[in-house]
Amino acid sequence: MIRLLGAVLGPAYARPLRLHLAALIVFAVLQGCAFALLVPVLRGLLRGDPPGGWLAALAGTVAATAVAYWVQAQAGYRVGMALSRALHHRIGDHVAALPLGWFTAGRVGRLARLTSQGVVDIMGVPAHLLQPLVTAVVTPATVVLAMAWFDWRLALATLVTVPALLIVYRWSARLVEDSDHAVDAAATEAANRVVEYAQAQAVLRAHGQAARGFAQLDGALLQQYHAIRRQLWRLVPGLAAFVLTVQSAVTFLLVAGAALSVGADIDAAELIALLVLVMRFAEPVVAAADLGGAVRIARNSLRRVQEVLATPTLPEPARPAPAPSEPSIELDGVTFGYDDAPVLHDVSLRVPPRSMTALVGRSGSGKTTVIRLVARFFDTTAGTVRIGGTDVRDLGTERLTAQLSIVFQEVYLFDASILENIRAGRPSATDEEVRAAAALARVDEIAARLPDGYDTAVGEGGARLSGGERQRISIARALLKDAPIVLLDEATAALDPHNERAVQQALAALTADRTLLVIAHRLQTIRDADQIVVLEEGRVAESGTHTTLLAAGGRYAAFWTERSRAAGWRLAETSTG
Repeated sequence: MIRLLGAVLGPAYARPLRLHLAALIVFAVLQGCAFALLVPVLRGLLRGDPPGGWLAALAGTVAATAVAYWVQAQAGYRVGMALSRALHHRIGDHVAALPLGWFTAGRVGRLARLTSQGVVDIMGVPAHLLQPLVTAVVTPATVVLAMAWFDWRLALATLVTVPALLIVYRWSARLVEDSDHAVDAAATEAANRVVEYAQAQAVLRAHGQAARGFAQLDGALLQQYHAIRRQLWRLVPGLAAFVLTVQSAVTFLLVAGAALSVGADIDAAELIALLVLVMRFAEPVVAAADLGGAVRIARNSLRRVQEVLATPTLPEPARPAPAPSEPSIELDGVTFGYDDAPVLHDVSLRVPPRSMTALVGRSGSGKTTVIRLVARFFDTTAGTVRIGGTDVRDLGTERLTAQLSIVFQEVYLFDASILENIRAGRPSATDEEVRAAAALARVDEIAARLPDGYDTAVGEGGARLSGGERQRISIARALLKDAPIVLLDEATAALDPHNERAVQQALAALTADRTLLVIAHRLQTIRDADQIVVLEEGRVAESGTHTTLLAAGGRYAAFWTERSRAAGWRLAETSTG
């Protein structure tokens, strides 16, 4: 466990752990010595001999043990808190560099559990678990050595019981370790379903299902209940077997001591004192009986942390290329897929500087994937993505993101004020700069009608605002960043006329004199584009201007005709006599 902690956290934290372990060993040895000194003290008292010197030695050892206990306890708490900070920082830094494809729903839930309960389990090892575990090994070992000094036969009998204790201890701990995987998986699923249930309240209530519960949540909670119950059923036999083994070992030692006394090989006073030492041998072993499983659970959590930290990040160049001199975009023979499911096949296109290219095509044709590859949410399987003629992999994350402003359909806002959500685009911006960007995006209208204005909290994910209002704040965030390239996924289809008009005005401000790559849904956007790229089944089917593609009579012409007809649909009123 100590080696695993050192491997995960590095040498900077391995040294404090080793020092804490050394302090624990000193404490456990002193405790064993204090127990051993009970033998001559009790023997002298039972024989009527004043144990003055031994009593003074016992008092000194007990005092030293108390000091050692305080030192190791303080060190354990400090190391535990340092572990918590280090694990959270390491996980956070690593996760921030992982490709977005890693963040599936299951992994996000597992990560949330790992950074909460998992880290608590791990930090509990030095803070709470190591002390009784080290004491359970070192103190009995010290007691056995001392027992050998007083009577080697009883010490040998004690050593005979050790293999049985170790075998049963490891067996009981392994039972907990095996069942912990099922409990962790069930707890992660239950946590995911609780979040899903909370987020789905609007849908559930709209269909009158809120009071009846949520079948997936009920099933996940029931599965978690059964997993914990199975773990308890596996834990109890192992714990009972270990305690029974310890008590059997004590009984065996009592019988051995009695046999020595009956044979007159040891007097009654010394036997009583040695049997007290036998009980001191058993006490820390029994205390650690239920801790083996906790250590195995912490080890499982640490291995899960190790798995996350071992996940490959997007590689960064040793020396990032200079910032591009022009805001152009190019895809050259790009092939890409998710989990071995191909999405793009040999896609090539170029977006000239300060022009607008519209991506059109059916759902699943690869439009969003193109945007994500330009932003380097993933690396291509084959081919190259370039910004200003430079491979995005050579720019490095910081320089690449400085060139891009991204506005997606699904806008996520932090549970903070409107002002702080816009400031996320450029954290160093002043309040005046933030408000100026907000005015361009028509967010000032939103702030004006709210009681706290720009200081109004928007709720988790922007839940207190409408879709159009969230979109405007997202555009204001992009305006504040003022990047030369804008990647946009239009989201006007579900907006009311007022919000749609406001969003379009905000987008006009955002895209002025910038390079724009847009997933277009509005016919006006498509018509105004300098270049239109039609994607079909992950391939470029056609490209050109609106006029030339219509004249060609191909897929784009059919797409345009279909969308134009759909745009003219109206619900007709009927009257009944």
